[in-house]
Amino acid sequence: MSKIIILGGAGGIGQVATKTVLASNKFDEVVIADLNIDELKRLEKELDNPTIRPMEINANESLTEVIKDFDLVVNCIGPFYKYGPKILKEAIEAKVTYVDVCDDLDATERQLKLSDLAKENEVCAVIGLGNSPGLANLLAKYAADYLFDEIEVVDIMHIHGGESFEGHAVIKHRIHAMVNDVPVFDNGEFLSVRLLEESGSKYVEDCEFKDVGVYPVYPYPHPETITLPKVFPSLRRVTNRGVVFPLEYFQFTMETVRKGLSQASDLTDLDADIETWTNEILSSRSSFLESNRISSPKGCLKVVTKGQKNSKNYEYIFSVSSTSEGAGAGTGIPAGIGAIILNQKEFRKFGVFPPEAIIDPVQALSIASDIIPKMNVSVGNSKGTMPVNIVEIDPDGNVTEIEI
Repeated sequence: MSKIIILGGAGGIGQVATKTVLASNKFDEVVIADLNIDELKRLEKELDNPTIRPMEINANESLTEVIKDFDLVVNCIGPFYKYGPKILKEAIEAKVTYVDVCDDLDATERQLKLSDLAKENEVCAVIGLGNSPGLANLLAKYAADYLFDEIEVVDIMHIHGGESFEGHAVIKHRIHAMVNDVPVFDNGEFLSVRLLEESGSKYVEDCEFKDVGVYPVYPYPHPETITLPKVFPSLRRVTNRGVVFPLEYFQFTMETVRKGLSQASDLTDLDADIETWTNEILSSRSSFLESNRISSPKGCLKVVTKGQKNSKNYEYIFSVSSTSEGAGAGTGIPAGIGAIILNQKEFRKFGVFPPEAIIDPVQALSIASDIIPKMNVSVGNSKGTMPVNIVEIDPDGNVTEIEI
């Protein structure tokens, strides 16, 4: 048994991560730390668990002294391009095992550069253990380790929407994805495209998402495109593309950013502009949900993998979907499961790692199948299941559903 602190524990993702670790009964003390003291008190009352302790924190201040008294820290404070490297460095200095849900490429690159420092301090840190990145990486690893002799293609696509709340950090991450280079690993080479520019348009395509529908997906600068090729050298293509519904809301976000960029005086410093764009986007969100009659969340992660098995071309398509849960559950559950795994010292290595370099996907999915029924969340089409749907397409085009 040990002590864990969930940073950003009162947020949409942090609350789910908190509930996930609580359901494991593996921790003597679970501290939910956040700037929002009112939400902390409400969550403490809702969970009504003697192992919980709320703590008010400010991520703009040093958290090293706060973190050092714990065995594990789960960081859910965004946007990660601002807070990810800072808090990871503080956890390393505090010599505490670390998990986060970082989904910003630039932050991931800076975090990976802290690996030597983590080794020196004998710290195990796993970054990007959410939905995408996170679960997407683990499904790709499962395909590489168990389904192919040689994996060649990983195309990651994701959609969510309809959540009752979206915070500023979520919108800022979305804007960040639109104004920065998006890495694409195509034909064995790294390319840079922009979501809002012509270079990114060739990667936009309609995707059929299980339990959600058909939507266009756009290039996202999520870090799987740079981490997966390093772990699996046989890969020739890795892409990450996503969208948010209702589509009109996502399109309004793109147009707000386009308009803002055309009016910005200094493209190297957009902090103040992004704050303005964020407020404009969030103020419009409810009207888009209402006009599209969307009153509950849903989402889907789809990972298309291709490669060689018995010297023949095979394709395996993974879909993880929910008709009543959105980004919070999809991201918070994997983070919590990562903490449960790393609570066992035998599964730790020293350094900073993407999920596919250290987490066993079979172990993670096994824990998920045990934890989810205890959490009162709905995944797939029924409560209490781990909805990893896998379709095999053989060399003759025959389609078969298979199980892990």
